[in-house]
Formats: sequence, structure tokens, C-alpha cells
Amino acid sequence: REWIRVLQGAFWAWDLPMTNISAVREFLLLGFSEVRELQLVQAALFLLFYLAALTGNLLIVAVTLLDRRLRTPMYFFLRNLSVLDFCLVTVTVPNSIHNSLTDRRSISLVGCTVQVFSVAWFAGSELFVLTAMSYDRYAAICLPLRYEVVMDRGACGKLAAASWLGGGLFAAMYSAGTFSLSFCGSNTVPQFFCDIPPLLKITCSEKHIAIDATLIFEAALGVVCFASIAVSYVRIFGAVLRMPAAEGRGRAFSTCLPHLVVVTVFFSAGIFVYFKPPSDSSLIVDLLVSVFYTVVPPALNPLIYSLRNRDMKAAMGRILKRSLTQPLLWYRMSPSLCR
Repeated sequence: REWIRVLQGAFWAWDLPMTNISAVREFLLLGFSEVRELQLVQAALFLLFYLAALTGNLLIVAVTLLDRRLRTPMYFFLRNLSVLDFCLVTVTVPNSIHNSLTDRRSISLVGCTVQVFSVAWFAGSELFVLTAMSYDRYAAICLPLRYEVVMDRGACGKLAAASWLGGGLFAAMYSAGTFSLSFCGSNTVPQFFCDIPPLLKITCSEKHIAIDATLIFEAALGVVCFASIAVSYVRIFGAVLRMPAAEGRGRAFSTCLPHLVVVTVFFSAGIFVYFKPPSDSSLIVDLLVSVFYTVVPPALNPLIYSLRNRDMKAAMGRILKRSLTQPLLWYRMSPSLCR
């Protein structure tokens, strides 16, 4: 019997890297503070940002769908970006608010897997959508005579589908590579949601071949997307500066600058989160950067696009006026209908 126990122990130790992940049933997410009052403040701030992101992004989706003048490629991609922002903030923020209010940190293995997959999916798809939006602006400003042919409905649909499918492919690769690792130490994730960099900090697997290969491939693709955006804007600014009318230059800049701001924020936060060495920053810095990466942009992007866009403000005014006048007309017609 003693020999059997020794052999069983040796077999378990040899098979640990492959089977330990099945023993992990839940993870513990790290909060911003242990003080109860600060947890409630954090929950209130997250709730405000979530409501702002929910209202702004759904408003953009509704306006671009209801107003026929906004059924153009530019607003088609903006609608996709708003849906992605709404999905990204919904995956992380409500669960963090719930944990802060209930003072609970645990998340199941399935829930953590869903969060990792969803964050990677929506963030990757947003990268491709931002690239497609830069190409759309390039075609509109530099190729105005061929714009309707280059960016027809079929081309826009293919670019959007490729963005969503490409993000889903990378998310599947990342999730499979991450949860094929073994977690034999602490199950406390140093983040307020499940993400790949903090999960790599608590794994006991020394080799991350699948993750490293996926990261290198996505880094190369990210460089390609960034280079495409940069080349597009170099040509856009060159064409805008050659415009004779100041009004035309101002209108072109007003449609391009919001997208450029969103691209800058997205790439800056993504590079810091995914490509920095694990020990280069403190825990509080990682938490704040993650907030700046997953919580703040979905709430600010609708403001950036709507406040700087005349067409969006005009469409909102028309829809608001229509919604106010139609009940009044119905009320005035109702006595005659009753008679």
C-alpha cells in the first residue's frame, strides 16, 4: 500500500501542470481598497461611468439608425464602435459594481473565462473597426469621386464582419492559451476583472508558448493597423491642407480629429497594458490604467464624436423635435377622430 501511495503521489506531481487547472473552481478579483467607504465610492463612480457609456452609445446607435441622413459608411462604422464600447464596458463594470456593493470578490472559472474571451474579443474588434474608419475617412477625403464605389454597402459589411470575426478569432486563441496554463499558487487576480496579463502573474507555468505566439502575432497585426491608420492620416492631412476653402478644411478636420483622439487613447492604453514587463509598475498604477482602458473610453467616445460632429447634433435635434411634435399632432387630431 505504501508503494501504491508513493506511485500515486509521483503520478500526481508529474501530471500536475495538465490537471491543476481543473482543480481551480474560482478566482478572487482584487478591489481598489479594503475600506468599505471607498468601495462604495468606487461603486458609485463606476455606476456613473456605466450609465454615461450606456446612454451615450445607445443614443448613437439609435440616432444613426433612425436618421436616414446618417446612413453613410462613416456612421455605420461609428455604430459598430458604439456597440463594441457598450459590450466592453458591460462585461467588466457591472460585475465590479456588484462586488463592491456586496463586498465579494469571487468569480467562477467559467465567469473568468467569459470575461477574458469577451474583453479580448471586443478590444480586438475595436482595433479593426478603428482601422476601417480611418480607411473610410481616407476614401472620403482623398478619393471623393470614387468614394461611393469604394465604400459601398457590400464593402462596409465585409469590413465590419471581418472586424468582428477577427476579434473573435484572437479572443479564442488568447482564451485557449491562457486557460491551458496551470494555476498552482494564489488564485487572487491582481485586477478588478479577469484579463490575460494579471492571470499570467499568478500562473505557475514557466512556458507561455501559446500566449507568446498569439501576442507576437497580434503585435505584428497591431503594427500593421497602426501603420495603416498613420498612412491614411498623413494622406488625409496632406489633402486637407491643399483645400482652397477654409470651411472645407474645418469640416474635414472636425470629422477626423475625434477618430484620431480615440485611436491615440486606445493604442496608448493597450500598449501599456499588454506589452509592458510585469514588474515595471505598481498595482495601483495597473488598476488605474485598466480603468482608463476599459471604463473611461466607452463613456467618453460618444461625447467626443457627438460634440464635435455637426451632423450628429443636427440629427439629434431632428429626432427630438419629431418625438415632441408627433404626440402633439396626435392629441390635436384625436377629437376629430372620436367624432
